[in-house]
Amino acid sequence: RKKFRLADVILSVICVVFVAEAAAPVASIGNSQYFWWLFMMVAFLLPYGMISSELGTTYPGDGGLYDWIHKAFPETKWGARASWYYWINFPLWMASLAVVCPELLGVLTGLRFGWGARLLIELAFIWIVTWIACYPVCDSILILNISAAIKMLLALTVGVLGIVYVVKNGFVNDMAFRTFLPGFDLHSLSYISVIIFNFLGFEVVCTYADNMRDPKRQIPQAIVTGGIVIALIYLFSAFGIGAAIPTQEISEDSGLIDAVALMTGRTSGWFVGAVALLFLITLFGNMISWSMGVNSTAALAADHNDMPRVFAKRWAKNDMPVGAAVTSGVVASCVCVLGVLIEMASPDSSLFWSFFALNLVMLLLSYVQLTTLAADTVSLRSELSALQAENVTLTAQHEQMFDMATVKEVAAAAGMGKPTSSQITYLDLASEDSATVFQTESDSPSLLSRLLSSLHHGVYAVVEYFD
Repeated sequence: RKKFRLADVILSVICVVFVAEAAAPVASIGNSQYFWWLFMMVAFLLPYGMISSELGTTYPGDGGLYDWIHKAFPETKWGARASWYYWINFPLWMASLAVVCPELLGVLTGLRFGWGARLLIELAFIWIVTWIACYPVCDSILILNISAAIKMLLALTVGVLGIVYVVKNGFVNDMAFRTFLPGFDLHSLSYISVIIFNFLGFEVVCTYADNMRDPKRQIPQAIVTGGIVIALIYLFSAFGIGAAIPTQEISEDSGLIDAVALMTGRTSGWFVGAVALLFLITLFGNMISWSMGVNSTAALAADHNDMPRVFAKRWAKNDMPVGAAVTSGVVASCVCVLGVLIEMASPDSSLFWSFFALNLVMLLLSYVQLTTLAADTVSLRSELSALQAENVTLTAQHEQMFDMATVKEVAAAAGMGKPTSSQITYLDLASEDSATVFQTESDSPSLLSRLLSSLHHGVYAVVEYFD
């Protein structure tokens, strides 16, 4: 069975966490996006990464977020709530990305698809992802690695195009200092949740622990390294989009493709088509990487009767949670059918943003208990470290105190020899409140021995009385 190397784990972190399709909408709030990106990196990405690393190495396994919450709060329903929110976000997100696929294929082929063709494309995307999710994540290492590499390439491409555009034409947006100050209006604040969403997913990689060579070392190293890379490429791509594209022209549905088209001055051609194809591949990588973690989490919750039993159904061939995978595919398909009906009734509706916003809310709700859980885990690990240190000290003292070789040496030095039978006393401690003393007697005790024994018992009785 294949095992993740450290490089594979780092690329998996990038594949899971970096969301290329969600970077462009944030640019629509203008230059204040840079403040919010930096602020959320310090206030959210850093502590969230540390929390995931702490929990992932303390409780390794494929249960992820649900497993952590269930172990911390076993007598509550917090684990059940988290697993439901965590799972339902996935089919909603898969449906939102499926809605983008016909548009990307339209850029590639130059065709315009009708309602029926659009729905077939969306369903094909959903069920390809569902089919791949029925196999172990280690079988998809190549897909995750390629997807991560493509995501970084796209981010770098957007950033470089932005720099080239600025060098040739200057900044298209107002770059005055006041424009970089954060806005606290409802429009700006609503996109903070998108930034937070763009940083989520570290716990998904923790569910791959059984497929790693050394999860206790690889998980922290991958989260730190991947987190730094993700922060840098987000900032670089955000700069490219914000520097070269007027804020009001950024699309919520396919911002990355629109960004490339506006920067190059072309809406078609081999370059734009290549970007659309690569972007489409990253959508598959995103869904495949998340499906592995979400399905395993839902299956464990079902094993504990916190979700319907259908989620616990596993494929006998490889023990993968096919029940959760197929259920996600069915729900996502229903959402896409509903989306087609909505578009037929209201052609101007923004389905991607509607589905994406709903999935974002559900995902954020599943993280409510993580902060409390992380604090409890850190406290318990500190107590465990203190107890382990105390155990080492006490063990050393015990070994030193009861080292028979040392005891014999000290006894020999004091002139003590092997005790005679008359010096041996046996105690019966069977009773709770009393002890019976037995003494070995010789076959024919002498008169002197009997007198000394009587004197000994008499003195013992007096001492016992006045004690």
